[in-house]
Amino acid sequence: MREICFDTETTGTSVENGDRVIEIGALELIDHIPTGKTFHEYINPEREVPAEAIAIHGITNEQLADKPKFYEIAKKWIDFVGDDGVFVAHNASFDMNFINMELHKCGYKSYEDKDRIIDTLAIARKKYPGQHNSLDALCKRFDIDNSARTYHGALLDAELLAEVYYKLIYGDGSAGLFAVENVVKTQKTKSNLNVKIIERHFDVSAEELAEHRAFLEKNIKNPIWLNNEVKTDA
Repeated sequence: MREICFDTETTGTSVENGDRVIEIGALELIDHIPTGKTFHEYINPEREVPAEAIAIHGITNEQLADKPKFYEIAKKWIDFVGDDGVFVAHNASFDMNFINMELHKCGYKSYEDKDRIIDTLAIARKKYPGQHNSLDALCKRFDIDNSARTYHGALLDAELLAEVYYKLIYGDGSAGLFAVENVVKTQKTKSNLNVKIIERHFDVSAEELAEHRAFLEKNIKNPIWLNNEVKTDA
């Protein structure tokens, strides 16, 4: 399954009152594992960013003055998501409402398929009822290092969310998905992120290979996997 784990930063909390998207950060997951493909854009909202919003995400009007407007990056976003991308977001209705509003303004079709949206906040509330389930609270619960998160930032939050999502699916004691390292602050961007994917290797027995081959030969015509079958000394 292909998923797009993403987050937005905005000028405020209300689409109805004219707030706009100023940052999108996203990464591609295949079967819940990051592929290394990311999307990140700062966006000129064509309006002032209020001081109370700047206090949360640290993105100033001066930083956004020379950034592209949403219609200039909309096709790039649509292409990144693709026709098969399932959205993963924390409090997904907030982010999806803003994305859909921006797409509508540009004349593009919005994302209306509810089966294409996974809300990690809803998952966390069901799994941990009555507890704090913010992204920071979940990082603390799962022992995920979020020390780089001095401000809200779309790409960093999407990367942390991918790890939280993995823990929500596979359990608190599951191995970490990846580590976010070497965050370097600059005046133009809040952070430059080096993401190290932790490789996982599994030994395959001769019996398991035989069962796999039998399944492929029985159920799939000319399976390409047989040409790349894992070798074992067992």
